[in-house]
Amino acid sequence: MKVKKRTVWMLTLLSLVAVISVYYVQEDPSSRFDGLAIFSNETLDQLAVEETGEVTPVLAQSSLFEEMRMEVANQRSQQREQLEAQIASNELSADQVNEAYSEMEDLAKREATEAMLEMLVQNLGYSDALVRTSDGKVLVTVVSSEQSKAQANEIIYIVMNEWEDAKEVKVEFDDGQ
Repeated sequence: MKVKKRTVWMLTLLSLVAVISVYYVQEDPSSRFDGLAIFSNETLDQLAVEETGEVTPVLAQSSLFEEMRMEVANQRSQQREQLEAQIASNELSADQVNEAYSEMEDLAKREATEAMLEMLVQNLGYSDALVRTSDGKVLVTVVSSEQSKAQANEIIYIVMNEWEDAKEVKVEFDDGQ
């Protein structure tokens, strides 16, 4: 079996080398990329900066959300350190070590799920979203000047579809100020 795997790998690598070789043989040498040309004076003169009198504001994410994210990250970091210390200690039984591992996996899964749900909610057109999960309960806070049941239902639908452990979903609206 190992001989077949090595043969397949070798054939794959040889075919890759062949394709790359043919590409470079067929390529016109005068069309190669010159990275230093980007920094020449001629290139800079070609760039034109339009000056309009208008100032477009850039919306920053809610600093309150960032503070809350930092607090949650600190709490989880401390929890992770405690679990790692438990795993490293020789005083625990195998069952207790396995339980600590599963808690660490659950913690990582929750973090990834919260980040994914935040991105999905932001893709609905909200400038920022904060998702917190705990024991099947999900609290979603979004920055929006408009508040409607339809918007809340859309967020609840996405959360329930994407995370099977979500039993109760609550949506809060924040005006971002």
